[in-house]
Amino acid sequence: MSTRRAFGIGILAIWGVVAGMHVRREYFRSETLVLAEGARWLAPGTHFYTVELDGRAIGMATSRLDTVADGFLFEDVLRLQVPALGTLHPATLRTRARLGSALQLVEFTFRLESEVGDFDVRGMARGDSALELRLDAGGVEQTSAVPIDRALTLPGTLPLRMAAAGRLEEGGEYATRVFDPSSLGDRPVTVRVTGRDLLAVADSVVRMGPRDTWVIAGYDTIPVWEVEERYGSVEVRSWLDQDGRLVRAESPLGFTLRRVPYELADQRLRREASSPTLARGYGTLIERTAIAGNADLSELEGGPRGLVARLVGVDLDGFDLEGGTQALRGDTLVVRRPAWPRSAPYALPYTGGGAAGDQLAATPLIQIRDPRILERARQIADGSTDPVVVARRLSDWVHGVLEKDITLSIPSAVQVLEAGRGDCNEHTVLFVALARALGLPARTAVGLVHVRGAFYYHAWPEVWLGAWVPVDPTLGQVPADASHLRFLVGGPDRQVELVRLIGRLDIDILNSF
Repeated sequence: MSTRRAFGIGILAIWGVVAGMHVRREYFRSETLVLAEGARWLAPGTHFYTVELDGRAIGMATSRLDTVADGFLFEDVLRLQVPALGTLHPATLRTRARLGSALQLVEFTFRLESEVGDFDVRGMARGDSALELRLDAGGVEQTSAVPIDRALTLPGTLPLRMAAAGRLEEGGEYATRVFDPSSLGDRPVTVRVTGRDLLAVADSVVRMGPRDTWVIAGYDTIPVWEVEERYGSVEVRSWLDQDGRLVRAESPLGFTLRRVPYELADQRLRREASSPTLARGYGTLIERTAIAGNADLSELEGGPRGLVARLVGVDLDGFDLEGGTQALRGDTLVVRRPAWPRSAPYALPYTGGGAAGDQLAATPLIQIRDPRILERARQIADGSTDPVVVARRLSDWVHGVLEKDITLSIPSAVQVLEAGRGDCNEHTVLFVALARALGLPARTAVGLVHVRGAFYYHAWPEVWLGAWVPVDPTLGQVPADASHLRFLVGGPDRQVELVRLIGRLDIDILNSF
């Protein structure tokens, strides 16, 4: 009896160990193991998309996923012809990423080809602790390392990870961080699955008619997951197939991506690009971002010296609305145009440290040590060490030299100096680089400015002259008038937050003078 009892206890113990191992394997698997197993079921392939704005094709995109020996290869190409100011502005964005067997980021390349120049970023993950970057934005290649506390993913590969991890389920939510090569920063992203649906997608075409035009020959009905991707207050709606591949997407700016056969996407883009009506007018995209005002400030000669306005419809937390020439009282913003100072409490270069001293550093896009930037800055300063004199000379020079033109670029000071053209972003980044090269603290402010009866997205510099003073080399204002409503201070990684204003913010001008 004791032998049988011992034998039975031994069997139960073994069964318990085996059951425990099974439960651990099935229910407590690491995310890496789950992703590696789920990724094996992802179907490789290439999909094409048309990019629309107000129902007209302004671009096309290609997305490709291939299997390789030790993981996957993911490629995205986006070609745009954006109408603005009566002309079409081309840009091409290319992303190529090598992913591991668990879809972890191994390395990537990102390239933006624009009218101003090319912007190239190469990144390589060093485990889960650092992302090594190599950047070329028209100057000498720069290297840096971004510390991370977990494996990062790129925006385009995030849906693949959700599909492989089994997170595409109604009501599911997935929070992670993505690295955006265009802004050189990572940001938290929350994706929520809101439902399931069926979408009819064109899957075949034939040539028909006297012009031998491509037309749809058949449709395929695809089960999709509807998801909402949120970073900050910005929200993008997408529809994904079971492999996490995009079928359709809608952005706050009014862009829509639709999966179509290659022939249709290419035909639509060529046809629209050759249409004389696409680029007509002030610009569909620019007008879409405009916020109407209830008063015409252009009647005030030289711009308003003071402005009081209520900002409603948007949560104002997280914006840089307070400080400098601005004061926020509840939802009411008071802006004043400062008097241009006669002198500053220091001589160049600034050595006072503090918050102003923080605005003297070089960044990947503000190459203050580049010989071209240094030489031009010294020529403009012409030997002066007076910050007030130098700030005006820099603003006047940038305003007079740069051709005013809309560009779809990630502005780099060196590239702007070489190209000699650009919009407010290019004017601002060049001014800031020239100022910092001389030891004059300068920073980028972004927000809204009043032009022809409405408020439009705008960027301008602020310089430290004992206090932060706004100047506007794009509009030729020293100092900038009170219709400049600053919402943020910082580079591209922060400026994306302005998207949350579009279609939501209302500006009620209470007083102007």
